[in-house]
Amino acid sequence: MKALFLIPGAAMEKSYVSVFLLLVAISCVLAKDIGKKETKETKPKLPQTLSRGWGDQLIWTQTYEEALFRSKNSNKPLMIIHHLDDCPHSQALKKVFAEHKEIQKLAEKFILLNLVYETTDKNLAPDGQYVPRILFIDPSLTVRADITGRYSNRLYAYEPSDISLLYSNMQKALKRSSQVSSAWQIYFL
Repeated sequence: MKALFLIPGAAMEKSYVSVFLLLVAISCVLAKDIGKKETKETKPKLPQTLSRGWGDQLIWTQTYEEALFRSKNSNKPLMIIHHLDDCPHSQALKKVFAEHKEIQKLAEKFILLNLVYETTDKNLAPDGQYVPRILFIDPSLTVRADITGRYSNRLYAYEPSDISLLYSNMQKALKRSSQVSSAWQIYFL
């Protein structure tokens, strides 16, 4: 009699194991489908470029040291944009900067660097560390502290509504740069 009870019990145990394995397999398939739906709904991330959205067609430098070197050797002024990826003020200025055709054209005459971190050079934060902040450096590696925005408490800050002032300041930086270049050429002649 014991043998008769073992056979149905063993068959029943095999049935439970089969049902359990079937449920595990179905759960795995459903979990994969849910994962696929979630990835389809999120936006694909674009690869990060040196422009970080400030003008993809412009040539950007990777480091502060490289930017200084290129500015001095090419005799072009350096424009440094300090910003943060998650700052709404930085994002708003970036959008206007990238869409402004005249600024993008004028920016081609600069060595460009955008930083999402602070440098150890204290000359790049003459009135404090805040974002967005834009500074100009001439080819003689002098920070142009005289080229400022419209705020007395954040001299190098710009907002989207200040885009024409930024354009004007870019022109000043270029004009001063060409004057410095001419002075050096006369000096060496």
